[in-house]
Amino acid sequence: MPANLSPEYLEAEREYREARTPAEKIAALERMLATIPKHKGTEKLQADIKRRLSQTRKEAQQKKGGTHAAPFYQVEREGAGQVVLIGPPNAGKSQLVARLTNARPEVADYPFTTRVPTPGMMNFEDVQIQLVDLPPISPEFTESWLPQVLRYANLGVLMVDVNEPAVLDQIEYVEQRLDGWRVRRPGLLVANKADLPGARENFAALEELLGGRYRCLLISAETGEGLDRFAQAVFDALELVRVYTKAPGKKPDLTAPFVARRGDTVVDVARMVHKDFAEKMKFARLYRPEGDRDGIMVERTYVVQDRDILEFHI
Repeated sequence: MPANLSPEYLEAEREYREARTPAEKIAALERMLATIPKHKGTEKLQADIKRRLSQTRKEAQQKKGGTHAAPFYQVEREGAGQVVLIGPPNAGKSQLVARLTNARPEVADYPFTTRVPTPGMMNFEDVQIQLVDLPPISPEFTESWLPQVLRYANLGVLMVDVNEPAVLDQIEYVEQRLDGWRVRRPGLLVANKADLPGARENFAALEELLGGRYRCLLISAETGEGLDRFAQAVFDALELVRVYTKAPGKKPDLTAPFVARRGDTVVDVARMVHKDFAEKMKFARLYRPEGDRDGIMVERTYVVQDRDILEFHI
């Protein structure tokens, strides 16, 4: 076993061992691949993870061809990542999805409006990220299938009503359920309803208490306040990296990036473009949107950064 494996990788490996469905195995393997340190000592392990991921995807595809229909709550991933909204009743999850995507979940003042997952695509600059509205987690009632959906997603976001007097109890209950399901707690806490009186004072108190456990963000799904920061925070939490490409002697295409994961290398991006690029590439030339016109030569192992521009040489 290579040294220096991160806690995130070890947690994903545990989830893989405990996975019971192809979807859960695929999600865990993808997390393992995204979080494994990229260096020579892990090359064999990376190759093994990719082999298992490919085989599991093939098996899942073969099962889809059978007579068994997918569960109603299973939402196929689209875009750069699948982000599920977790929280108590009346936190505003449905309103946020309706505000940021073309989806039209039912929005109402009474609790438990959402009974099935409702996905929509959120734009962040030049990438799309899938947001999924989910039923609430509450002592009164919680859907039994929620853990499967949470494990399959790339990221969870905890959303609460910042003006709810029992908000701390609600957060504690959600955390207990997630721990009981062995689902990783979200790292992002979104406090909604910033437009209401007292919201900023409540948020300051909430952030002081929970800022060590969460990245806290104040928004209003009603007025749109803070939604740009929300999209940026989700992009950052997904650990995404946008890479653009260009042909020698031509301008880069800055409208359709390849979306990689933080820690991916030049050869990983080359494989996204075409398998022959990864196999035959000698080197790449790196450009930056505001950098040197001539670029600089980088090796196959160079770790790409957000908004890098690559020119592949075979």
